[in-house]
Amino acid sequence: MKPFLILQLRPEPEASDNEFVAILEKSGLSEADTHRIQLDHESLPADLSLDDYSGIIVGGGPGCVSDTPEQKTPIEAKIEEAILSLMPEITERDYPFLGCCYGIGVLGHHLGKVVNKDNYSEPVGVAYCNLTDDGETDPLMDGVPTEFEAFVGHKEAMQRLPEGCVHLVSAPTCPYQMVRYGQNVYATQFHPEADADVFEFRILLYKHNGYFQPERANELIQMCKDANVFAPEQIMRNFVKRYQRDG
Repeated sequence: MKPFLILQLRPEPEASDNEFVAILEKSGLSEADTHRIQLDHESLPADLSLDDYSGIIVGGGPGCVSDTPEQKTPIEAKIEEAILSLMPEITERDYPFLGCCYGIGVLGHHLGKVVNKDNYSEPVGVAYCNLTDDGETDPLMDGVPTEFEAFVGHKEAMQRLPEGCVHLVSAPTCPYQMVRYGQNVYATQFHPEADADVFEFRILLYKHNGYFQPERANELIQMCKDANVFAPEQIMRNFVKRYQRDG
């Protein structure tokens, strides 16, 4: 099988490693099935060819595409420049892509700069998601219930649907939880790779990053443990199953 390209945007090594393991576990991929690039300290290969891969999975991160250049750290700016450099080819070719959380910001920014902090930010916790009519017929939703819970936590969000996108998943707190551009370019606002243990790890790691009041960390951890989050990982498995290609 041609490997899947895993692009990671988290500058914290422990968070990046934890996320990579979660992506492998939830997608059913082995490490040998992937080519992992950590964009905080690795550059995209000059000879990178999308034809060498089955598809791309992009992880989350603490950066915001709607921040001004002055608000971005040098590492955040480097990461954003790298991932955005791939988006023209990905969207023009309708290349298999699954962007998780930060990934919907990258897609929305590339397609029409429709991502900002005006509305729909969600504190760390659970979103109560619903499939749209288009979501119910999308192949990545095979086996996903029409209503499900998912883990979220973000400061910016897609404010409107970009031209060429299909709305797949909604939630009362943030309408654009999952979209598809063309037939093969997907992005989620929620975290399809995350379970309660993964989110507990991130709550402790990012408790001073402005997502919530630090003294609420234990409360949020318990809320995640009490949640019934099982459906989002099916989306990752469906993505891999649909797009894996022989080498």
